[in-house]
Amino acid sequence: MSAQMSVENDTTERTAHFIAGKTYAGDGTRTAPVYDPAHGHITSHVALASPSDVDVAVQAANEAFAAWSQTPPLKRARVMFRFKELIERDMDRLARIIVHEHGKVLSDAVGEIVRGLEVVEYACGIPELLKGEYTEQIANGIDAWTMRQPLGVCVGITPFNFPAMVPMWMFPMAIACGNTFVLKPSERDPSFSLELARLLKESGLPDGIFNVVQGDKVAVDALLDHPLVRAVSFVGSTPIAEYIYSRASAQGKRVQALGGAKNHMIVMPDADLEKTADALMGAGYGAAGERCMAISVAVAVGDATADALVQKLAPRVRALRIGSGLGDDIDMGPVVTGQHKDRITGYIDDGEKSGATLIVDGRGYQVPGCEQGFFVGGTLFDHVTPDMRIYREEIFGPVLCVVRVRDFATALKLVDEHEYGNGTSIFTRDGQVAREFAHRVQAGMIGINVPIPVPMAFHSFGGWKKSLMGDHHAHGPESVRFYTRQKAVTQRWLNHDQSTGAEFAMPTH
Repeated sequence: MSAQMSVENDTTERTAHFIAGKTYAGDGTRTAPVYDPAHGHITSHVALASPSDVDVAVQAANEAFAAWSQTPPLKRARVMFRFKELIERDMDRLARIIVHEHGKVLSDAVGEIVRGLEVVEYACGIPELLKGEYTEQIANGIDAWTMRQPLGVCVGITPFNFPAMVPMWMFPMAIACGNTFVLKPSERDPSFSLELARLLKESGLPDGIFNVVQGDKVAVDALLDHPLVRAVSFVGSTPIAEYIYSRASAQGKRVQALGGAKNHMIVMPDADLEKTADALMGAGYGAAGERCMAISVAVAVGDATADALVQKLAPRVRALRIGSGLGDDIDMGPVVTGQHKDRITGYIDDGEKSGATLIVDGRGYQVPGCEQGFFVGGTLFDHVTPDMRIYREEIFGPVLCVVRVRDFATALKLVDEHEYGNGTSIFTRDGQVAREFAHRVQAGMIGINVPIPVPMAFHSFGGWKKSLMGDHHAHGPESVRFYTRQKAVTQRWLNHDQSTGAEFAMPTH
């Protein structure tokens, strides 16, 4: 399958860029195919930006910055309020766009948009969030205060698995803080980004403040290298996160790069296994496992716990209702591309060869009427060990691995020694064990009897270890700190007849 093709002989729709308030065709000649994952056919082609296209977008954002940065925060908040209303108005239509290009089920697409809207709601409080601190009379006749000011042109580079939610983790806060923004969405499902741009324009956002450039690595590199870009936000795999962090930070840009994950759920012997199995099904197989917060490893403490857990999971995995995301009562849709399907099945092959026990095999799954779709059935492995690739690496598909350990201490050590530290959870009735887990485990987001502990918008999202490069987590209070710079002001007004003379020592009062 070709990742790129020429614009020549292109008979399908072409998804373009959005710059300075209007659709922009660009001068790039390269395109990439966009698929309907449920049926396996090309639905459109997306333009791949050239460096000059990127420059047009960044220049537009830079020109719009001066006026927008001086717009009162309350007026910026009102744009976000209107944007929220428009997203809610068009919710069903927008969710269907996600289903058509990503493949996830309709209810999950709606849920993704809602979680993104929570950040928009948080951004509506920006007048309060930008308030500084004031201290009167820090010394005789001297007052001091702090203020937070925007950076300039900010960039978001976002993944295919959440074409709505992840961009909305970034640009609402960046724009509300007074910055301008250039979004580079995944070329696999690019259409939602243009809908965001149109709705922001309808919300009253002035032209040039939010721009979209479609593209691949060429566009990414041009954004990372552009001298007018001040900050870069990224969500994706760890190798790319490391690349983006290294290249952009070396040029003095502020960077938050959220990378990969291998999220564990520890299952204690006292856990309610019915509820635990249900939680694992949603956390492991929701969105076909294409979530950075998916649970991909169940760590069962004790063989009796593992045997009982696998016994409850296996029939549930076999009973997964799989099909087109627009179908009725569907639990899981296809994965995003044929290439990704092949990658996932390759991991299943490797796990079987490595000696893991394949309880449920999702390879070769076909949906009637969607025979060419990119479907992988739910897959369940038991007796997985830490040396296996299916344990070490992020599969990003509907594959759940059960690892058996003898006690809680071993389970905790297993989580801590993994190179990723995005999210983790524990299912138990023991409050002391749960508290010890929360305090000791080396991961950024913790769930206690909660399988996917994604923080609400007024908290911040981010992992530890190789799951995050940079000092700031996403959305919440951390996003205000990331998208602004603090300025400290110290002020004294002298009386006309007051003279202090020159002071050569370090001021101490």
